[in-house]
Amino acid sequence: MRELLVPVPAAGERWIVGAVIHDGARRIFVQRRSESRRLFPGAWDLVGGHLEEGESILGCLAREVREETGWEVFRVVTDLGLLEWTGNDGLDRREVDYLVEVTGDLDHPQLERELHHDPRWVGREEALGLLDGTHPSDELVRIVVERAFEAIG
Repeated sequence: MRELLVPVPAAGERWIVGAVIHDGARRIFVQRRSESRRLFPGAWDLVGGHLEEGESILGCLAREVREETGWEVFRVVTDLGLLEWTGNDGLDRREVDYLVEVTGDLDHPQLERELHHDPRWVGREEALGLLDGTHPSDELVRIVVERAFEAIG
């Protein structure tokens, strides 16, 4: 089994930590960003967010899952690699994503309603269908989703 990729960010770097949550039935959790969001409004998204100062990568992963869904990370299955991208705000970011399993009521996520809506469990084809290029972030999310479904098998 290969070692889990856990970067150690340097001072001043802007990092995103993402979670592709899977349910054990070849489905992943997606949600839509609210229209009021500054970065990628209305886009389909995975769970995740910005690393806070002094926070570890895996600490951020657990916090973001809890904040965005109310679930707890049970197991980090694997990392899904690194991405580097520039947001529609012009800021450069580095991102690391993980395939995770969670505990909690999977049928009733506790969304941050002002930030996300329309939660769904989707299979590969539906996920890729949602990421149809309508939003600038679709290509980035699609890369992570493809990697996740490869890992799920």
